Amino acid sequence: QVMLVESGGGLVQAGGSLRLSCAASARPFANYAKGWFRQAPGKERELVAAINWIGGSTSYAVAVQGRFTISRDNAENTLYLQMTNLKPEDTALYYCAASSTRVPDVKIWPYEYEYWGQGTQVTVSS
Repeated sequence: QVMLVESGGGLVQAGGSLRLSCAASARPFANYAKGWFRQAPGKERELVAAINWIGGSTSYAVAVQGRFTISRDNAENTLYLQMTNLKPEDTALYYCAASSTRVPDVKIWPYEYEYWGQGTQVTVSS
């Protein structure tokens, strides 16, 4: 069983920045594919950014390309999401996800991940 704990969410004005963190109990976390997803009220959970288990490939939602960056610190067993130039439409509950299945491809669908955190709320005011 892998425990994922997100932190770093909060209330920020449009144009501001936040960095989300996801601390994992899995060791080594490097062996897992990882991703960030978000879910706004009344909407389906959607991909924000993901990275394959090797770490050489990433994928981003079109809406966040150029503004968000996914990264990992294997030594700290932590996944990050740096968010800049935040917009009100980025408001959502953000989830960290992990998958133990090692394939070269970046996993972009929620069903591909078996481990999920509880989420951290990001609210962007206009």
